[in-house]
Amino acid sequence: MDSDEAAASFTALGQGTRLELMRGLLAAGPSGLPAGEIAVRLGVPASTLSFHLKALETAGLVAATRQGRSLIYAPQLARLRTLLAFLAEACCGGEPHRCGDLARLLNAITRENKDMEHPAFNVLFLCTHNSARSIMAEAILDRIGRPRFEGWSAGSHPHADGPLPEVLTLLKALGHDVSELRSKSWNELTGPGAPKMDFVITLCDTVQGQVCPDFGATTITAAWPLPDPSKFTGGTAERATLLNEVYAGLRRRLEAFISLPVASLDRMALKARVDELADPHAMVR
Repeated sequence: MDSDEAAASFTALGQGTRLELMRGLLAAGPSGLPAGEIAVRLGVPASTLSFHLKALETAGLVAATRQGRSLIYAPQLARLRTLLAFLAEACCGGEPHRCGDLARLLNAITRENKDMEHPAFNVLFLCTHNSARSIMAEAILDRIGRPRFEGWSAGSHPHADGPLPEVLTLLKALGHDVSELRSKSWNELTGPGAPKMDFVITLCDTVQGQVCPDFGATTITAAWPLPDPSKFTGGTAERATLLNEVYAGLRRRLEAFISLPVASLDRMALKARVDELADPHAMVR
């Protein structure tokens, strides 16, 4: 986290209602609270609550998912840990004994942050050529999901020339690191030496009779169909607009995905929640 990101987070928290809102969500834990219940607890109108939730969402401090007819808001604990660790980096100029009890608190936070360096969950995104949609999903998740999630991508028939140049251009423009992105076969991610995938999400908009590899009985699978950027027609501006829409759709889904209470849901409930994210109307952003 850099200074600008930290400042944005503190700005979002620097208002009384939003601060109480954040404290209430933290008390509820990673499962979050329905928007209606938050409004009742804070005693604020729905329109006012929506304004404050949007500010916290924009700062990456909370995220929303839809459960039935309810919107569930949950705190982004990894983001808060990173924010507090940012404060702790220069505590007492390298002389922690001067910080007293604060030093012990901050040391616990930074130690927990280091303990989370190894991702808890691997997420594999699949599309036929592994040249656009899955590449974008891998880049997005690696940016917003670490250290809790690590993104991977592959395809059944990877594009020989690698990711589409316009996809890499878009990702670079949005600040993503593209140095390690490449088109590869899903065969690289199967077998005894491959990392265990906790989630496998297919992004193809049509089923082409392909049978995905077996990633194990405990892997949660889902399908989020999205249009194939390689088939976009029209002028440069039109294709760029469509590509931006695919990126935005993936970003909304993945922001909702990383907010799911993965550890507290059983497998069937978790799969149902991940499946729901295929519907763009199931998310609010």
